[in-house]
Amino acid sequence: MKKIAVATLLLLLLFGAPLSAAPATTGVPSININLDGSNGKQSISIPVQIVLFLTLLSFIPAILISVTSFTRIVIVFHFLRQALGTAETPSNQIMIGLTLFLTFFIMSPVAEQINREAFQPMAAGSISQSEALDRAIIPLRDFMMKYTREKDLALFLSIARKPQPRNASDVPTTVLIPAFMISELKTAFQVGFVLFLPFLLIDMVVATVLLSMGMMQLPPVMVSMPFKILLFIMVDGWNLVVGSLVKSFY
Repeated sequence: MKKIAVATLLLLLLFGAPLSAAPATTGVPSININLDGSNGKQSISIPVQIVLFLTLLSFIPAILISVTSFTRIVIVFHFLRQALGTAETPSNQIMIGLTLFLTFFIMSPVAEQINREAFQPMAAGSISQSEALDRAIIPLRDFMMKYTREKDLALFLSIARKPQPRNASDVPTTVLIPAFMISELKTAFQVGFVLFLPFLLIDMVVATVLLSMGMMQLPPVMVSMPFKILLFIMVDGWNLVVGSLVKSFY
């Protein structure tokens, strides 16, 4: 439940939440939502909080993909499956499930920091929700900034026509997120290329042997796949791939 609450806090920060409705002009009662109650207490009613949470819940997949390690991991797993030539094995459900749990594992220090510095003080009433949102974005921005290339950051700053930031805190979040995503895409493709090389070598050797034997009707992929799986098992491939992916974020 803590992680769900933290996710809701991030959703409010990244996509914004209506602080108050416009005043009614046609006799229909207006609804005002005050995030900063007296003494920092929450003044949003429980039904409104439920509606707000259910509405923002639909954005969780986009946030999970955009601002976490999910993108790099899932693309590398896709390249690995293509390199092995196993088509739908492991299945998409297994790949996504493993990617999700690895993402939770990698992002757990960030989530714990957000929970400790933003959500818990807000739940205790010591800080307002707006202040909690400001605190919650800091660990997430630090994580993204650590793995964003300066070239990608400069690209989106120039497109948005933003001035050169003096430090990392001056970079707008709307610029940081896409820059982080394309940096992750490049890193994932680099890892995927390295993964493909040994399996491509096996494919070439098998194709050459079959051609020299005159076995033109036998698909080389069908013959090479058992050898690629055997190589992957012998080197303990899942341990190497998953271990390298996780360590790349530490």
